[in-house]
Order: sequence, then structure tokens, then C-alpha cells
Amino acid sequence: MKAKLLLRIASVIMLLHTIGHTIAALTWKEAPNPAIQHVVDDMLNNRFDFLGRSVSIGDFYAGYGYSMIGVLLLVSIFLWILSNQLIRRMILPLGLFLVFLAVIELIYFFPIPAALSLLAGIVALMAYKKTDYSRADR
Repeated sequence: MKAKLLLRIASVIMLLHTIGHTIAALTWKEAPNPAIQHVVDDMLNNRFDFLGRSVSIGDFYAGYGYSMIGVLLLVSIFLWILSNQLIRRMILPLGLFLVFLAVIELIYFFPIPAALSLLAGIVALMAYKKTDYSRADR
């Protein structure tokens, strides 16, 4: 497989990750049972002052979730752009970032997003290996 196709595959994988994350980020307050709803309510209702604002852990949780929608979408777009203009020196750090993200997702979140990030990272690193150093970056 050529590097262009590999990067497009990684881009689509990350787009799927973005869609799943967006659904989860927009529906996290809809708890599936009363015990989880109690935790969600506590996250939202216990407020404290932080840098001059009254906030809750739920505010931070939602904000980080919305921020990650942008990050994941940016990664997907960036992978697609790189598939059109192979900039070898950008593919390696992006592939390594995706592997790092997978580890964090596995430790702190869920196996499915971790698997998607890991797969996209591996595919991006395969694209890096396929790029011809003498022809890339032009």
C-alpha cells in the first residue's frame, strides 16, 4: 500500500473516532441507571471557585470532552492533508502522538477509542516508513 492510501485510512479511522467521541461527549449526562445518574448529578451540582469563576467537575469534564472533539477532528483533517502532500517529518510525530493517545485512552478511558487511535497510529507509522525520504517534503 502506498503512503497516501495509508494516511487516508488513518484519517478515516480518526474520523470514526471523532464521531464516536462526539456522540459520547454530547450524551454523557444521560445516565443509564440511577447510580451513575447520582455521580453525574454530583459532578454537575458541587460547585467551587476556580480562577474567579464558579465551576464544577462536570464543567471541566464537558469542556475537555468538547475540546477533544476539535483535537480529534483536526488530527483526521491533518492526516488527510498529509496524504495529498507527504511531509515526512510531520508524519512521524503525528503517528507517535496517536500511539501515545491510545495508551492514555486505554489507561483512563475505554478500549475501543484506544484501539482506534492505536490502529490509526500504526497505519500512520507505516505510511512514514513507506515515504521516500528523497521525494517527500517537496
